[in-house]
Amino acid sequence: MAGHSKWANIQHRKGRQDEKRGRIWTRLIKEITVAARLGGGDPNSNPRLRLAIDKGKDQNMPADNIKRAVDRGTGSLDGVNYEEIRYEGYGIHGAAVLVDCMTDNRTRTVAEVRHAFAKHGGNLGTDGSVAYLFKHCGQFLFAPGTSEDAVMEVALEAGADDVLTDEEGGIEVTCPPADFSAVKDRLAKAGLKPAVAEIVMKPLTEVVFEGEDAEKMQKLLDALESIDDVQEVYTSAVIHHA
Repeated sequence: MAGHSKWANIQHRKGRQDEKRGRIWTRLIKEITVAARLGGGDPNSNPRLRLAIDKGKDQNMPADNIKRAVDRGTGSLDGVNYEEIRYEGYGIHGAAVLVDCMTDNRTRTVAEVRHAFAKHGGNLGTDGSVAYLFKHCGQFLFAPGTSEDAVMEVALEAGADDVLTDEEGGIEVTCPPADFSAVKDRLAKAGLKPAVAEIVMKPLTEVVFEGEDAEKMQKLLDALESIDDVQEVYTSAVIHHA
């Protein structure tokens, strides 16, 4: 099945995130800490922690930093107690936006998120206003040139729901969150290395932005992503960059 060019869009987004590498470490340390607090400090029995540690290693985070974050989560080291909050809102032209945060000060966070939406032509919605437009799933993206047949065979056997190819030849695999680790391991064993492997909120419908509107929408997403308490931003907007 064909899809539009997801590949270029993801590459652009990853490029922007890599510019904020220091921020990525901060976010991952929060995620490791919270995952360890909620599910225990053993990555073998805590899939969320395992995923966060894997991401940390992918970003060349030192083992000591990872261990300290786990220890803070399990209570062997003192640390800040973060709570997870998801905000829902709209960008221009009704594009849906989900903002996942971890914060030690809910009042500060909601004020900053509301301000970012208001300043860039969007608005903060109520709980449930846009969440139904997204599906919680594991997502793997492979660069153009990867064998679709090979990916399809391994992924579907391991429990994936769907394998899609976009017009540039990038391949997207989705699976239920509970099957993420199994699918990831099977792909690795088959020598298939995804460029992106994450558990995400995937938009069920997409709104394409071009030209001036694309710039406006990008500014809103950048403003949200630059807030310290924000972990992830998901949107139904697909931005075509000139």
